[in-house]
Amino acid sequence: MATATVRPATDDDVGAIMAIQDRTWRTAYAGLLPEEAFAGLTSDAARSHWSDAVHAGDGFHLFVAVEGDETVGFAAAARYAGADGMAIAEVSTLLVEPRWGRRGHGGRLLAAAAAALRESGSDSGRTWVAEADTASRNFYGRAGWVPDGAVRTLDTGTSTLREVRHSGTLDLHLVG
Repeated sequence: MATATVRPATDDDVGAIMAIQDRTWRTAYAGLLPEEAFAGLTSDAARSHWSDAVHAGDGFHLFVAVEGDETVGFAAAARYAGADGMAIAEVSTLLVEPRWGRRGHGGRLLAAAAAALRESGSDSGRTWVAEADTASRNFYGRAGWVPDGAVRTLDTGTSTLREVRHSGTLDLHLVG
């Protein structure tokens, strides 16, 4: 196996991030999201969004997982003030392209995001996961992040998507 690393994303990673999100969502969310949602993943607006994310700063972090010369996954995390003024540390996206799964990339991405959020002053984090996405829910469970009772329902335009919030410690350490 080639060397696997996680590093902050750069402008050169935007195309790979978009492609990973497109391929991963089409696999994980087939039948859960309408085609219009997938089409938007490769749009000019999506490119602009991810380009802006590379330079966001102010508690926002975007990491990519790389194996050899291939970008295989990414994670976005941020610390921000919630509606009640309390700080929220959230992993908003963590995706590893399915063909690169089970090689530790997700764990390395989550550990990098957790370390960045810890450095910004948070002890615990959260993420929202589609209730039907058992692979992601199991991944977070193995990291010690469990459902905390919060749920939300998103309008997809043609149906709804129920998400479950998982939360846990940001004091993550990779084993092995």
